[in-house]
Amino acid sequence: MQLEQIFVALADSISGQLLPFYQGLFEQAPSIQQSGYAEFELPGLRLGIFRPQAKHQAEFTGGAGSISLCLEVASLEAAIDRLNRLGYPPPGAVITASHGREIYAYDPAGNRLILHESKSL
Repeated sequence: MQLEQIFVALADSISGQLLPFYQGLFEQAPSIQQSGYAEFELPGLRLGIFRPQAKHQAEFTGGAGSISLCLEVASLEAAIDRLNRLGYPPPGAVITASHGREIYAYDPAGNRLILHESKSL
């Protein structure tokens, strides 16, 4: 298998809240937006948000799995502040690890976000 590109796609099966959430989080409009699909072009990532067809909605309902969307940020405090303004505050405290600081948060569909600020060298 020869890969051309890998990108992440999130299903917004019921709420319709993912597009405005990520628009607010990234502070930008999607680069592609059409009926049932939007896509953000980000440094190192294409993030798609789609509405599954009615016959497939059950496949995308339920708790979040083990995948996390990891976002490296310049300022962890600014990212936490933005999440708070969007109404999705991180439920826990900042974690300090050898590689930097991070915090877990969740989008409106319950997908886990890891916001990471690298350790200054």
